[in-house]
Amino acid sequence: MMKNTIVLYPAIGRGHLLSMVELGKHILTHYPSFSITILVPTPPNTTITKIDHTTFNCDSSITFHHIPAVSPHEGGGDTALPPHLLSIELSPRSNQNFHYILKSISNTSNLKAIVIDFMNYSAPNVTATLGIPTFFYFTSGASSLAVLLRRNGLLTVPGLPQLSKSDMPEPCDPSHPIHHVFLDIGRSMRQGSGIIINTFDAIESKVIEALKEETMPPVFCIGPMLSIPCGEDDKDGCLSWLDSQPSQSVVFLSFGSHGKFSKVQLKEIAIGLEKSGERFLWVVRSDSDEESLEELLTKGFLERTKEMGMVVRNWAPQAKILSHDSVGGFVTHCGWNSVLEAVCEGVPMVAWPLYAEQRLNKVVMVQEMKVALALEKTNDGFVSASELGERVKELMDSKEGKEIRKNIFNMKISAKEAKIEGGSSLVALGRLVHLWKEY
Repeated sequence: MMKNTIVLYPAIGRGHLLSMVELGKHILTHYPSFSITILVPTPPNTTITKIDHTTFNCDSSITFHHIPAVSPHEGGGDTALPPHLLSIELSPRSNQNFHYILKSISNTSNLKAIVIDFMNYSAPNVTATLGIPTFFYFTSGASSLAVLLRRNGLLTVPGLPQLSKSDMPEPCDPSHPIHHVFLDIGRSMRQGSGIIINTFDAIESKVIEALKEETMPPVFCIGPMLSIPCGEDDKDGCLSWLDSQPSQSVVFLSFGSHGKFSKVQLKEIAIGLEKSGERFLWVVRSDSDEESLEELLTKGFLERTKEMGMVVRNWAPQAKILSHDSVGGFVTHCGWNSVLEAVCEGVPMVAWPLYAEQRLNKVVMVQEMKVALALEKTNDGFVSASELGERVKELMDSKEGKEIRKNIFNMKISAKEAKIEGGSSLVALGRLVHLWKEY
């Protein structure tokens, strides 16, 4: 007898793939009678790297199928898009390969439903012809989803504070070159069988309630699910250094894989950290990889701060660092996975959004969740040394900082409760699985 199968179709990029792997693991942990097939899209101009269940330390009930790369548009149109939007360009052109693979899977298994990353918004054109129930997986929060589904682009969104134009993700601006695509994504999601969101009731209760009241597919808030890279070593010794620091004394600064700064901004961050007098662990990504840390930062900074700080280049084991007892604050780009990691570890934040939906996440973190302080930027996005230093100091040593620390500790407890028996996220997963079994 063929097993009931759920197909997961992530967008291009390791982060998107990791999110779907975690979703697959989560489903099988609670409902092991399913089998999971994950389709792996191949970026243009790359060779296929073989992936199987051992790559992500998965159960053998999770299998992987590679979707061949599609050719870029002539003239290199794809390269003009920022990396986090590449799937939006490639999604429609991958449909032929997607159709072929999906048909093959449906011939050999009892295919119950497919879950697609919202960036693969054109995939329902294929699944509709094959009669496969199609669910969207939205890897950011319910607040971003609510904005995406507001087709009229208004700044008043039920369940959210009043927004300004600068709070909105870039493609929400009608003058943005892919604004029309985001309208298509919203339409496509509204026509799906359901939307799975990586959030939980306690951190976005108002907007989740507003989404449930709208006439749209059912929403299933089954988070927090964290996408933590596996098998990467702490080659710079960050954790050993943290072991020697006092409890909750260190501010961690990290801005995601695309969070690169100019030399001028890096020097300003260095000055701000030194002036704050707080201990710090800083992951530096720069526009240029050719210059050394000594050349990028203010003269003598590394020597002067060697007793109170540590600076590493490009990467650090973020999840392990946030879970370390010595870490007491987090300056973050407000990427949703980073926000969830901080919430799950109870680490208060300073919000420094850079791109995509991060500016909107900042509003939610500061005004609704009340787990972060906001940084003031100039019109061109620059943050001064004094502004950074003051906010770091405020987070670590002020009445407001203590209040934020208390709020996020309560949310850490709520995150655990959401995923235990009877918790909101586990109940939502049960509703979703019940729906799949009915097909």
